[in-house]
Amino acid sequence: MIAFNRYYNKFNILSITLVVISLLFLIFKGLNFGIDFKGGTLIELRSTDSKINVSSLRDSLNQMNLGDVSVKNFGNQSDFLIKFESNENKDVIEQIKINLDKSFGNNFNFRRVENVGPKVSAELLKSGVIAISVALTLMLIYIWIRFEWQFSLGAISALFHDVIVTLGLFSLLGLEINLSIIAAVLTIVGYSMNDTVVIFDRVRENLKRYSDIKIYELTNISINETLSRTLITSITTLLALLSILSPPITTLPQLVGKP
Repeated sequence: MIAFNRYYNKFNILSITLVVISLLFLIFKGLNFGIDFKGGTLIELRSTDSKINVSSLRDSLNQMNLGDVSVKNFGNQSDFLIKFESNENKDVIEQIKINLDKSFGNNFNFRRVENVGPKVSAELLKSGVIAISVALTLMLIYIWIRFEWQFSLGAISALFHDVIVTLGLFSLLGLEINLSIIAAVLTIVGYSMNDTVVIFDRVRENLKRYSDIKIYELTNISINETLSRTLITSITTLLALLSILSPPITTLPQLVGKP
């Protein structure tokens, strides 16, 4: 059995320090909101030339002074997703087409072009904040009803810690905040609450079983009893993420042979 209770004070100090540092970064540096929240243009391209990559495409677009340009693969290596801030030039899409034709030849198909206005971006930001706030409130009520109000405060404190530290890391590294990140934060909230409920449920069972044990020793027993389940859940999630992030080994035509 791992004696987690020996490190309670050290982990508390570490957690408080991380939360304070994260809050300072969020207050003074802020977050790097993407075009989903600031407004801008999104272009989805498909290349017919396998030699074209993200780096060369980004270099070509940076020559046009479009501002902050984001270029990444979308789907497979021949699909690209381009994002840049709002531009007052109404002919900017045509200019991009001309520039890409000069740099790479007629090797691109413009599959999608979308413009996100500032009003829509503000509404998306508001909706994201509301979604996280509602999720936290409902979880607070659930824990309060399922257990006791002390458990509820502990669960919300843990959720606050996880969300703030995650956002603080994004602020420190200057990573872009978009709708996908909001979904990821909600996922963190879900996983954090899931583990918290499992541990709290075991604590409640052990309170009935070990009435003469101090609470910090009882929580240590409960954490050890649920540790294997927590590790299995985390490893399974990581394996699923690795399968998504890893490049495809082969394609069906390569597997069966091209006609």
